[in-house]
Amino acid sequence: MYKVTKYPHGTFSWAELQSTDTEASKRFLTALFGWSQVDIPISESMVYTMYSLDGENVAASNRMDDEMQKMGIPAYWNQYITVDDVDAIAPRIAELGGKVMAGPFDVFDSGRMLILSDPLGAAVSLWQARSHIGASLVNRPGAMAWNELATPDSAAAQAFYGALLGWEFAPEGPPGYMLIRNQGRSNGGILQMTDEWKMPDGTMMPAHWTVYFSVADIETAVEQVAALGGEALYETMAAGGVGRFRIVREPSGAVFTLIQLDEPEAWSE
Repeated sequence: MYKVTKYPHGTFSWAELQSTDTEASKRFLTALFGWSQVDIPISESMVYTMYSLDGENVAASNRMDDEMQKMGIPAYWNQYITVDDVDAIAPRIAELGGKVMAGPFDVFDSGRMLILSDPLGAAVSLWQARSHIGASLVNRPGAMAWNELATPDSAAAQAFYGALLGWEFAPEGPPGYMLIRNQGRSNGGILQMTDEWKMPDGTMMPAHWTVYFSVADIETAVEQVAALGGEALYETMAAGGVGRFRIVREPSGAVFTLIQLDEPEAWSE
């Protein structure tokens, strides 16, 4: 009921960790989620690690390139949205106020992609699948369950992604929170950043996408995070009618969210 064979246009489909300490990240993720791993050499200096659960792909990681590390970019989770035609969408990004940061380009025979930043600066990737559809399990423990944008201008973000991908939006949950709907399916959320998101120097935290992974028991998972060399941030919180979640940081510094879902949504395609 959680196996995926195809992602409709506009649907989040994959997440990969850009790590600054790949071995520490791999030890942490495989122990926390029970993932198996396969290291795939991409070049002399790069290995792409695919993670699976019960034989199904769920996520990936690789080493952040040297140039990005020299720029001081911290470790992060790159998230992918499936689209029908990357090249057809690419020109629309600048027209709508965003920026193409890389691509479009082929990723071997796996697919074709580009990386964009939206008008508020949040980065996300678009994926046109070929042999690799993305995660073939979702919503169950150990699999991707949600994707969420934190932005200082929710209205502008909605205008951009709605025009680019055909997303629709509806208020749900806490004040200012917008549910993303894509072709009738819940597809993530948009969180309006407030003054609470200001950093110590008074500037607002940059806009960013966050990935959620499901766990069977949030308290047990949080204990494991600390034992495995990660860090649990803030407090465990309730998402009314959805479940309980906790923001965590893995050993190389990338932040993501664990969620214990009350009623995981089955995949119907």
